[in-house]
Amino acid sequence: MAVAALAGAGGAAAQQGFPNKPLRIISPYAAGSSVDAMARLVGVKLSEALGQPVLVEPRPGANTVIGSEALVKSAPDGYTLLMVSTTHVLNGLLIRNLPYDTFRDFAPVASIASSELILVASPKVAATNVKELVAFGKTRQLSYATSSAGGPTHIAAELFSQLTGIRLTHIPYKGSGPAVTDLLGGHVDIGWTSPLSVIPHINAGKLKGIAISGDSRGPALPNVPTFAESGIQGFDMRFWYALLAPAGTPRDIVNRISVEVAKILVTPDMKDRLAAQGADAFISTPEQFAAVMKADSARYEKVIKAANIRLAE
Repeated sequence: MAVAALAGAGGAAAQQGFPNKPLRIISPYAAGSSVDAMARLVGVKLSEALGQPVLVEPRPGANTVIGSEALVKSAPDGYTLLMVSTTHVLNGLLIRNLPYDTFRDFAPVASIASSELILVASPKVAATNVKELVAFGKTRQLSYATSSAGGPTHIAAELFSQLTGIRLTHIPYKGSGPAVTDLLGGHVDIGWTSPLSVIPHINAGKLKGIAISGDSRGPALPNVPTFAESGIQGFDMRFWYALLAPAGTPRDIVNRISVEVAKILVTPDMKDRLAAQGADAFISTPEQFAAVMKADSARYEKVIKAANIRLAE
């Protein structure tokens, strides 16, 4: 999705003098999380591009609902944005009585980055690839670790279970760190996570890289095949980051920010910084990203209904 597709869209907002005061990016996660880190990285670059300070405000809690509701209650003037991840779409499917509508109350501004998910196994598991893992899983019920209940890694595991027919026991953790620690210790059999958090352990032989999502193998793990290569068709899972604004934000302002973000994402420095976080630049227009969210919601809804997953309200 080329930057050229966005060009020329921000002129009206620029003529109106936007921005003429500091902007705010709400992070619905605690400081130090990957989403918060992404907000701060984008905030610095966006501040340079717009000529105004861009402040990051952590508003964690309730599986991102607190921060998301804060955005919805903000003035739709472009000065308050929200950094979200795939969890934003999942919450709309998993939590009853959200204080907002996942789509109607938000204006997509710009996708930022995406990351594939990797399936890893403890050294104690008698399998080195998907075929062996499925065969092993049919002899016993495997346990799997995720960084949270209802997050992308949880949905990935349930999709894998549905595609392979093996039953899995969910062990949710508070973050990927504790989940990886228990995988290393053999306390849980398998897990899904971002490649960045397990690359050193796979290379050191402390974890087994079973398969990775996406259309091609990751450059840092060339020996780990994709799920499609491994015979699992339909495993289409990725973790993305994006900026949203309150619904009703003027279109020219949304487009202005979108154009600036797209310019930032093609710079070598930004590409290097994203790669250091195990992510790739993900450029789209607001309309294109709105379509991505709708498509992801429809796909994940089928998985969630089949697995009967529901988060506490």
